[in-house]
Amino acid sequence: MNGVIALNKPAGLTSHDCVFKIRKILKTKKVGHTGTLDPEVTGVLPICVGEATKLIPYLTDDRKKYIGEITLGFSTTTEDAHGEIIDQKKVDRVITREEILNVLNQLTGDISQTPPMYSAVKVNGKKLYEYARAGIEVERPTRTVTIFEIILLDDREVFEGETISFKFEVFCSKGTYIRTLAVQIGELLGFPAHMSYLTRTKAGAFTIDDCVTFAELEENANDFTLDRVMLSMEQALNEYPRLTVTAEEEVRVFNGGFFPNTMNCKEGEYIAVYNENNRIIAMYTPNPKNNNVIKPTRVFHNQ
Repeated sequence: MNGVIALNKPAGLTSHDCVFKIRKILKTKKVGHTGTLDPEVTGVLPICVGEATKLIPYLTDDRKKYIGEITLGFSTTTEDAHGEIIDQKKVDRVITREEILNVLNQLTGDISQTPPMYSAVKVNGKKLYEYARAGIEVERPTRTVTIFEIILLDDREVFEGETISFKFEVFCSKGTYIRTLAVQIGELLGFPAHMSYLTRTKAGAFTIDDCVTFAELEENANDFTLDRVMLSMEQALNEYPRLTVTAEEEVRVFNGGFFPNTMNCKEGEYIAVYNENNRIIAMYTPNPKNNNVIKPTRVFHNQ
C-alpha cells in the first residue's frame, strides 16, 4: 500500500488529526501529511502512505494555490477570524477596485513575511504558538516567500461599508502565510485586516478535484477499491523534471551513483529518476561540490 491520498480536509481538524483518522481507516501506521493546514482551513492535504512517506520532503516543497477572503476593519491575535480583536478601525472611505488591484500587484513577486505568533514556526526549538499561549513574545524570523499570482475574485468597482470583505486567489511558494498576506493587504490599504476564510485548492500536482473525503476513503477501504483514490508515487511527482535511466544505469542509482547534470538543475531543485518500466526509483539534486553532476537524495527500493 504505497501511494498518496489527496484528502479534502474538513474544518475543525489539525493535519495530525487527519493522519490519525487515516491510519485507523487503512489499518496502517506508515502515514504522514505533507505540510500543516490550520484547523479551520479546508481543502487539499496530500497524505502519504507506505513507501510514499519518503516523498514528504518533495511534496512539502511544492507550490500551493488558495482561495481566501480578507476582511478589512479589524485585526486579530491569530490573523484569522478565530483570534481576539487587537485593533479596530471602521472603513471610513470608499475603496476602489483599482486601488485593491494596485495593492495586489505590489505584493506579487518576492516579498518578506514575519510569521504570526500563532504558527508552527520554531524559534529556539519551540513552536511560536507555544510561546503565544504562554503569553511570551519572542522575536520572529522574517523570511522571503514568492507570490506568483494574486487574482481578485470580486467584480465590484467600489467597496464600501464599516467592514469590507473580498475574496482572492493566490498562487504561492511553500512557507507563505496567507493570514499574514491578508494583514499585509490591509496595511497597504490603510486598515487593520484579517483572513476571514481560506481553502487550499492546489498543492503541487494535486488539485481539489483529485480529493476525497473521509467518508469516501472509508467506503473505498471497505470495498477494497483503494486504487481508485490512492494516487501512485509517479503521479505525485509528475511536476518534477524527469530522467529515465537504462537497466544498467538503474544499478548505479541503487548504488548511489552520480549522473551528468544535463538538465542544468540548480541547487535546491530536484529531478525525478525513472527506470525503463516508468517506475520512479530515486530523487536527484545537484552535488553542492560540483553543480555539473547530480546525486541521489532519496532512493525508493520498494518500487
